Amino acid sequence: MTSAVPSVRRDELLERAYRYVLEHGLTTVSLRPLAVAVGSSPRVLLFLFGSKDGLVRALLARARSDELELLDRLRRTNAGEDLALVAGEVWRWLAAAEHRAVLRLWVEGYARCLVDPAGPWAGFAGATVDDWLELFGQAQPAHLRGTSAAAAERTLVLAVLRGGLLDLLATGETERVTAAVQDHLARLSPASPRPRDA
Repeated sequence: MTSAVPSVRRDELLERAYRYVLEHGLTTVSLRPLAVAVGSSPRVLLFLFGSKDGLVRALLARARSDELELLDRLRRTNAGEDLALVAGEVWRWLAAAEHRAVLRLWVEGYARCLVDPAGPWAGFAGATVDDWLELFGQAQPAHLRGTSAAAAERTLVLAVLRGGLLDLLATGETERVTAAVQDHLARLSPASPRPRDA
């Protein structure tokens, strides 16, 4: 049975559990060592989150809140229609060493969603794609963003950033991957894409 009332204790344990999975990963997490690490018990965690799957869903929602916070900040600070600028800011955040743990967790949740779409991570991958495409769409010229050319361009930008992120996480070669990402972004301009189907 899950506690129906929002709980300070639940929030506190969720934050501790989030720090734990950032270090240890999510898909192989076991309730007993997690409970010990966060100063609780498996029984309390099951009461507060309903099940292990409920806890995993809460942890993924917590990870997504970090993503949404970044997106909100980018929207506030980059109000102009400049996809290259916004994508460059996103890449700077993705490439920062202090974000490696949360990015590994995002990738883990994304991959698990693809392998087991009915699991507790259901919808996580699709939601993150939608989040980023919305941000990039807002960075495109308003008169073009509804075109298929604009959709293709923001999709390509997202693909380049995600591919660069995977490469960076796998190799740690920040300079090489950043150069490749910057090379792609340099090909963008505030006026692109061309309105072939406007």
